[in-house]
Amino acid sequence: MQSDALFTLGEPAGAPSAPAGSAVVDGFTTVRADSPLPVRMRPASIDELVGQDHLLAPGAPLRQLVGGAAPMSVILWGPPGSGKTTIAHLVAQATDRRFVAMSALTAGVKDVRAVIDTARRQRRAGGPPTVLFIDEVHRFSKTQQDSLLAAVEDRTVTLLAATTENPYFSVISPLLSRCVLLTLQPLNDDAVRGLLRRAVADERGLGSALILETGAEDHLVRLAGGDVRKALTALEAAAATATALGTGRIDLATAEQAVDVAAVRYDRDGDAHYDVISAFIKSMRGSDVDAALHWLARMLVAGEDARFIARRLVIFASEDVGMADPTALTVATAAAHAVEYVGLPEAQLNLAQAVIHLATAPKSNSATTAIGAAVADVRAGRGGPVPRTLRDAHYSGARGLGHGAGYRYPHDDHRGVVTQQYAPDDLVGTDYYQPSGHGAERAVAGRLPLLRRIVRGLPAPAARPEPAAPAAPAGRPAGVELSNGASEDGSDAVGEGQQ
Repeated sequence: MQSDALFTLGEPAGAPSAPAGSAVVDGFTTVRADSPLPVRMRPASIDELVGQDHLLAPGAPLRQLVGGAAPMSVILWGPPGSGKTTIAHLVAQATDRRFVAMSALTAGVKDVRAVIDTARRQRRAGGPPTVLFIDEVHRFSKTQQDSLLAAVEDRTVTLLAATTENPYFSVISPLLSRCVLLTLQPLNDDAVRGLLRRAVADERGLGSALILETGAEDHLVRLAGGDVRKALTALEAAAATATALGTGRIDLATAEQAVDVAAVRYDRDGDAHYDVISAFIKSMRGSDVDAALHWLARMLVAGEDARFIARRLVIFASEDVGMADPTALTVATAAAHAVEYVGLPEAQLNLAQAVIHLATAPKSNSATTAIGAAVADVRAGRGGPVPRTLRDAHYSGARGLGHGAGYRYPHDDHRGVVTQQYAPDDLVGTDYYQPSGHGAERAVAGRLPLLRRIVRGLPAPAARPEPAAPAAPAGRPAGVELSNGASEDGSDAVGEGQQ
């Protein structure tokens, strides 16, 4: 069948039909001499597949899939350049089934149903079974994925789907449960290096017409970032540059001239988006400033929205630094403003400064746990009416209702704190805020018990007998207030500005 939703047919018009017993391939173009190097270098057999050793053991699902030993439907999940389309080509070449390739970027429900209807007719007529390959299956809507369920369930078609997105989020559960999920890993440097050398020597590639120097090879491996398609594309560009210069060698300068931007494995709408921001936050929380700067750079180079990064910094300042360094929120908010006011690329300096401040600041999640506990109580129904003394007494008739009666104004007390019930009856004596002993919060931790004791009208703890204290140093009278809010004479004085 021919459709705008399908790739170009495997054989050009007028070409002889495939010999009996061979696979019928509908959807893949024929490899030509001028095809891109990554296309020409696709493995001709499963034994040439590199970098997925965990899937290549004898009897493993991948070998069964390629060999056609079992008509199982499979979802291939892996990053770009890890071999998903290559595996589809191997399936198309190695089985005696009809093979149809479709891109989820352009296909619709109508196209899917047309393939399924044709497969059903051929199956009833005794024809070969159909393998349906859908690239970028995560692009299909729920309705489009639903259209596959019955055909996959009764094996009218064997589904082979490829995705770079986490299928647990991007593929509907009923379809996922009908398929075997195979996870492909990014190729390591040794695997990419081996494929580069194969491409240089193989007749399908450069045919040993050029020499790839070690420095250039290292550069291509590093820039590929585990994406073999990126590596081979860069090699082809470097080979073209070397040929144009009339040299028989690809040196480092030639490779750098051909490609100078590394492959950044990052998708603003996919897994990498969430994984990188998670690593970024956890690195700052763990006070690893260098790792945090790396993840910041990774996001900036990949084109992440700087406003998204800035919002995460503002949240982090209160969630993980909080009262241990109250200036953290000011710094993060200023960085967010700078992003809006200055913009990239200059705003990366403001983001970097904020990241350094937050990563190296003392940490406390006391604000996070405090509001979490308070919200949990509210949702559980704990609370009750506002105490009468705290109710609004400004409108006409409020005094007659007793609103505000008995309210004590803290500023009328020399300590700035008075005994008074502020919480609803159900929550009197509940402690939500538990300060840490880190950074600036250490002083709050020393002052808070005294504040709670005064507000709740609790007696001072019994004094423990202590040895006689030495005489006070000259120039400091007895009863001078300490930094934690208590005084040397044991009174409950709370200094100005500490209420």
